[in-house]
Order: sequence, then C-alpha cells, then structure tokens
Amino acid sequence: MISPFGSEILQSVYIDDSSLREDLLKEAQSLPSIVISSSAAANAVMLGGGYFNPLKGFMNLQETLKVSESMQLDSGVFWPVPILNMLHDQDLNEGIRSAPKIALRDPNIEGNPVLAVQEVNAIEFISNEAIKSIINQVFGTEDPKHPGVVAFSNGGNTLISGPIQVLNFSYFSSDFPETFRTATQIRTEIETRGWEKTVAFQTRNPMHRAHEELCKMAMKDLNADGLLIHMLLGKLKKGDIPADVRETAIQKMVENYFPENRVMITGYGFDMLYAGPREALLHAVFRQNAGCTHLIVGRDHAGVGDFYGAFDAQDIFDSIPEDSMQIKIFRGDHTVWCHQCEKVVMMRDCPHGPDDYLLLSGTRVREMLSQGKELPPEFARPEVTKILSAYYQTIPQ
Repeated sequence: MISPFGSEILQSVYIDDSSLREDLLKEAQSLPSIVISSSAAANAVMLGGGYFNPLKGFMNLQETLKVSESMQLDSGVFWPVPILNMLHDQDLNEGIRSAPKIALRDPNIEGNPVLAVQEVNAIEFISNEAIKSIINQVFGTEDPKHPGVVAFSNGGNTLISGPIQVLNFSYFSSDFPETFRTATQIRTEIETRGWEKTVAFQTRNPMHRAHEELCKMAMKDLNADGLLIHMLLGKLKKGDIPADVRETAIQKMVENYFPENRVMITGYGFDMLYAGPREALLHAVFRQNAGCTHLIVGRDHAGVGDFYGAFDAQDIFDSIPEDSMQIKIFRGDHTVWCHQCEKVVMMRDCPHGPDDYLLLSGTRVREMLSQGKELPPEFARPEVTKILSAYYQTIPQ
C-alpha cells in the first residue's frame, strides 16, 4: 500500500483514547480559551484526521513564510500551503498571551465547545506586507474578488503556533455520520478491501455525467481497483450547493451507475481555499495520506472564476521535485457529451468541435433546475436532476 506523506506511519493528533480524551476535556475547562476561526477549526479537524500528516499543529511565522515562498517545511519536507491558527490581536487576552497551553473553541457549534488543546510555542504578529506576500504566493493574486483572498485577508494579524491535541471532529461527524471519514479510516478501509490502486476524485459540487464518466475513464486507463469519491464538507462560497444535497445526489448516482463494491463515498472537513494550483498539491498530499495512489486533476481544479488557467493545477505538478510525493495524478481534460460520438468524451480525444458538444453554462443549469425543468440526460442523470431540482426550488428567486 502507498506510504503516508512524509512519514512511514500515518500520525494523527486526534486523542483516540477515551480516558485520556476525558482528562484533556476536563483540563481544557481550566485553561485560557479562544473561539478560533472556521478556517483554523477546519485545519484542526484535518490534523486530527491524519490528512495533514506529518504536521503536528499550527505553523509559526518563519515556517509560514518558507512554505509560501518555497513550499518547504523547516524540516525540508515538501508542503504547499500554510496551516495556521490565525486570528485578530484584539481577540487575545492576557491569559492567553502568557499561557503555555490553551483551549481552542469551535466557532461552528452553538456554545463553542472545546475542539482541541494547543501548546503555545509562539504568538507572533504578522505584518500587512507579509500577509500580502503570502496571498500572492499561495493564491497567485490579491484581487479582492477572489473568495480565498478575502478570507485570508480578513483572517487576522496574529499567529498562534504549536502542536495540538484534537478532541473531536466538530459538526462533521454528527452532521455527516455516513460520509465523514478520517484519512486513517479511509486507509484502513482501502486495506481491508485489498485495493492496491485507488483513484481519488475531489468534488465540492454534485456530479454530472461528465464527472461520472471522467471517474470511469480514470479507473479504466489506470486499471484501478477502486474509486474514492471524496467530498468537501466544509465552508464554501456563497451560491455553492450544500453538502447534504451533494451527498444525496452523489449517493444516488453511484448506487445506479457504478459497479458494486468499487466505489467509496466519503467526505472530509475542510474549508475550501479556492487556491487553484497550490490547493491541488494539498489535495494530492492528503489523498496520499488516505491511501490513494492517484488523484484526478481536471480542468481548473480547485479554481474559481477566471483566476487560473484551465490546466495550471496540472502543470504545477511538473514544477515540483519528483520525489515530493508518491501519489500520481490523472490528467483530465474538459469532459462533455458529444452528439457525433454519442457519448461523454474528453475534448482532447475527440475529433469533433463545439457545434457537436452539449454545453450548458452553470447559470443556465441553475435556471432550469429552479424552474423544475429536466436537464438533458446526456448532461445529468435523471435521478440527480430530481434531487437538485427539489433543492433549487426551495431557494427564493
């Protein structure tokens, strides 16, 4: 089986021992505490799930700048984006500033229960100049219309670094009990199934015919044993379809159109960065930790708007050292129904042109669903259309 990223054994900072976890929860009640950002909470969940192996906690300023500039941890290990507990200076009280250990409270659950306990190695101010530099290097733009840039810009001016001990998985395990899985759990399941070659498909959207066929093409071309459909369950930008709706639609598609016992549908608790190429690298890192040998990287992977070239997220894998990671990528092209070929094709493999393709804009798709109109079956499976249409008709027009 493929090794975890950056270590021989997958290391999680989740406290699995129930007795020790109870002791830490009791200790946390007496510690100085702070309600962290949704982004930091998602990072804690990913650290607890083993997805960010070999990291043990949040980065300090020096390592943050090094990762942003050269995609390297202080240890020399490759790493594509900073993993931070970033907040506003005014949110820090004197108790936190002088404490060796603090409790991190969950911003996404009523009452803000303790999510993790963090050792405080350093509390550092991060200048506007440094924030601007990080944004440019990670997102490739400082345009305020980019949702990731906005989120990072508003994240604060202070970093609290140090290792953490994660005590729960926030709302993900309770809201998505059938779907949320840690990297440790996925790796164990892949091993149990005996899959030697596993392809991962990242999605923050429902899967239409093009996505379905792209997965099948990758499985066939790679002679893969199985497919991991890995859904993002965290915060998205305004207008994206909620995770529970996506989950229902994907479950129905797999149930009806994929062979039995060849697909795992799981989700992970992370807030989307929309960082395009850099985020594609991060996606590969945590899929390797989950035991996958390949990741499908399609057109405009992890992008938003027109901020990245169609295949920048593939090209960045050619620019990093060959030994950076073991996982390989499957390069997908724009996938579309061709009337002449009478099937879904990747444009690079098709001799026909735009006049032969079924092309529907996202705006047009949303309009049709909102009006209760059926999408063409060549574009979306009828069962998926029904689920999405029911959702869109609940949204005030």
